[in-house]
Amino acid sequence: MGGALVVTVFGSSRPHEGDADYEEARILGRCLAEHGFFVCSGGYGGVMEAVSRGAKEAGGKTLGVTAEFFKAAKINAWIDVEVRRESWEERLFELIRRADGFVACKGGTGTMVELAVVWEMLNKAVMSEKPCAVLGDFWQPVLDRVREVELGHPASWGEANGRLVYRATSPGDVANHLAMKLKQT
Repeated sequence: MGGALVVTVFGSSRPHEGDADYEEARILGRCLAEHGFFVCSGGYGGVMEAVSRGAKEAGGKTLGVTAEFFKAAKINAWIDVEVRRESWEERLFELIRRADGFVACKGGTGTMVELAVVWEMLNKAVMSEKPCAVLGDFWQPVLDRVREVELGHPASWGEANGRLVYRATSPGDVANHLAMKLKQT
């Protein structure tokens, strides 16, 4: 990645060009690239394609982490570098390992698992502090419910001592937040 900071974006494979979620992810990719981030995703369609496309349209670089597990899935045309892993789990942990920061867009069970694993790794300090954001209000009810358990109890874990997941209001807000956090480190 040539020294550039990497932001991994998680999101649904379902949106298509013209859908609101696709277009929002495309803008997100553009904003991340404009801040100089190398945009990493799962490499397939939907949000992964849109964020990669937006990054490429802004002159940025993209990385797609794919897996043999998804036999029928095709890598999207906007990926510069593909890293292929055997299993779904290896793919997930490669997406996490390569990132300096994370964004979760609207998504289903796969995106929920990705967000949960990153959040737990930050919460338990399994990985160094890396900024994590969710885009929009979609994940807010999940964050609120989990925080009911995590907050208000004495613990050495991260979430009990401060919010580990930032809720961004727009793609620009995500990019600005990550840029601010990553320039501090």
